[in-house]
Amino acid sequence: MANKLQAVAALAGEKAAPGLMVSPCNLCPRECNVMRKQGELGFCRSDERIFVARAALHMWEEPCISGERGSGTVFFSGCNLRCVYCQNYEIAAGQRGKPVSAERLAEIFLELQKKGAENINLVTPDHYVLQVVEAVMKAKTEGLVIPVVYNGSGYEKREIIRKLSGVVDIFLTDFKYMDEKLSEKYSSAPDYPFVAKAALSEMVQRLGAPSFDGRGMMRRGVIVRHLLLPGQKQNARDVIRYVYETYGNKVYLSLMNQYTPFERLKEIFPERCAKGGDYRELCRKVTKREYESVVDYALLLGVENAFIQEGDTARESFIPAFDGEGV
Repeated sequence: MANKLQAVAALAGEKAAPGLMVSPCNLCPRECNVMRKQGELGFCRSDERIFVARAALHMWEEPCISGERGSGTVFFSGCNLRCVYCQNYEIAAGQRGKPVSAERLAEIFLELQKKGAENINLVTPDHYVLQVVEAVMKAKTEGLVIPVVYNGSGYEKREIIRKLSGVVDIFLTDFKYMDEKLSEKYSSAPDYPFVAKAALSEMVQRLGAPSFDGRGMMRRGVIVRHLLLPGQKQNARDVIRYVYETYGNKVYLSLMNQYTPFERLKEIFPERCAKGGDYRELCRKVTKREYESVVDYALLLGVENAFIQEGDTARESFIPAFDGEGV
């Protein structure tokens, strides 16, 4: 376990023993260089402590992830993107969650397995990757046998992904943008397309083609999510084309239409959401016609391995209460 932790930590310029946070921190592409061990906060708004907002069975992931029993989702607080339209904004800005040790995190994984979870689903774990690796390896020595899902934004260092071999079984990753201007506008990350391409390449190289058990549950592989944003059909098509032409059936695509225009966006950016403002398109839902045109484009390309959403899925009920359950 220590060797695995040291290998990941070395990428940020420091050797690490179990439980040690690298400082200055360069774990993600932001490379903030802040002293998290001394309490400094980088872009992710996190110090060396692990904050978890919820750990519970979750039924709203892709069918091969949630199944009938639910995915054992662990929602971490903080994020290295904090998109202006974020659906989990309460925890992305580090405003919710309880501090836990790596030892307690390992216990949480085992408790979720005991409850019947199909897998352990790590939601936005990038900025806690050292502690997460420690907790997963500890849990595995104590009986964790279900798959581990790394549920991230796609904005991860390729080198970090490479070192997760033997820790992560499934990458459930976003691919938000192929448009650099859009990624800068919405996520303050103009390098997102470049970073996401490299990270995805490493994910597929590490895990290969997807595999499933007899119940249709994914045991190993990569799922690439794309949340369609209102008015951004071309960006969605560009993402789909890149992923399919590069990886074909080695990955599954998940095309999502559940974008929710929260009122808080208008409160935070009143001028930019007003008529003529550059965020005004984010203040409405995705139309049925927009989504269907993107799905049709995927079918026209020949995409076969894909999940699509039907009906009125643009509802806040997809977002759980971040009330500390299971923590």
